[in-house]
Amino acid sequence: GELKQAVHSVPVLGNGDIWEARDAIRMVEHTGCDGVVIGRGCLGKPWLFADLTAAFRGEPIPESRLLGEVVDVMLEHARMLCAHKNDAERGVVEFRKHASWYLTGYPVGPDVRRRAAQASSITELEEILGALDRSARLVEGGARLKRGHTNGPIKVVLPEGYLEHLEDLSVPDDNDVVSLSGG
Repeated sequence: GELKQAVHSVPVLGNGDIWEARDAIRMVEHTGCDGVVIGRGCLGKPWLFADLTAAFRGEPIPESRLLGEVVDVMLEHARMLCAHKNDAERGVVEFRKHASWYLTGYPVGPDVRRRAAQASSITELEEILGALDRSARLVEGGARLKRGHTNGPIKVVLPEGYLEHLEDLSVPDDNDVVSLSGG
């Protein structure tokens, strides 16, 4: 909010803890930011972008997806990754990290998550996911469960004196940038 009040020449985007479309709406309302950036919130939830579009248009936000819909998207994702890699085994191996993100918040149990994250073929993934209850819904609060790295928030720091010299359009020295951003 403070940054948005200080900067008028470029759009200011909010970022952080956007797990559901309502989070983005609240952020814009609370800070006045011009839009939001999605990070970990979309891991295993590619439909979040459609939900955001609906929310910002003032349309009803779809309910959370049934597990069956999630399974269908998981299998499509895995198959597309295999085709993209032109290697079924490599595609499934690269898909593994996504499996637990997709299943986060659904009542499937740790064994299913582990097995899906260790699948070695599309056929094995289909068997694991095919045994699930397609009508299962997210558990209460399941959409807000963290995905990706969860080491806590990273402090954002503006360069020394930045707000006092907003008209200065020179690019900071790379060494200054690295010391602020970690690289």
